[in-house]
Amino acid sequence: MTRAQPTTDALRTLAASRPKVVLTSSSDRAAEVVREQIVDGIFRPGARLPEEPIADALGISRNTLREALSQLVAERILERIPHRGVFVRVPTAEDVRDIYRARRVIEPGCLRALADTDGYDASAVVDAVRAGEKALGAGDGDAVASANQRFHRAVVALGGSTRLDAEMSLLLAEMRLVFFCAGEARDFHAPYVPMNREIADLLAAGRAADAADTLARYLVVAEGDLLSAFDA
Repeated sequence: MTRAQPTTDALRTLAASRPKVVLTSSSDRAAEVVREQIVDGIFRPGARLPEEPIADALGISRNTLREALSQLVAERILERIPHRGVFVRVPTAEDVRDIYRARRVIEPGCLRALADTDGYDASAVVDAVRAGEKALGAGDGDAVASANQRFHRAVVALGGSTRLDAEMSLLLAEMRLVFFCAGEARDFHAPYVPMNREIADLLAAGRAADAADTLARYLVVAEGDLLSAFDA
């Protein structure tokens, strides 16, 4: 796979986030900004992240950026290749299997836990589904993929755990890399838009346990579809 350099547009997008990083002067915040760019598809698998232009775009020192990049390497979002630099990771089939092991525990688990609560607000899940349906109707594959990310993030948010929210953010960043390697976003995500609708409707009807069971089956199917794309 070609190791691409960040484009001028990608660096401009980072520069737009500069105030957030400068105000905190934090490698954690810098890592968050770079992670967001990866999730949003600004940096794709195989892209090289040169330190100097990225540090300049964010308005931070190279040492702070190195700390941020090292954090993302530890999160398996980036990889450091000796004598060559830091690159966005190209995920493998085994990465897909491991990510889905985690997702099958976290996502249905968050929905099953709703049975022990006094009520829940599924509006964020429903809104994400509507955004996906609108994007699919417009033929915007990238927007369908982004809405799908929002849907799964909103599902985990129903669990009410900041730790699970943080873990899901990491998994979704890895998932975006997986999706980039699986082919056209619209082709892959389109069949899951009605599945997301089914889960959202179950949640809106107060049937969280049924929604959890449906999501568990959905994740098994999605893993199989992705592995087929990797093996193709």
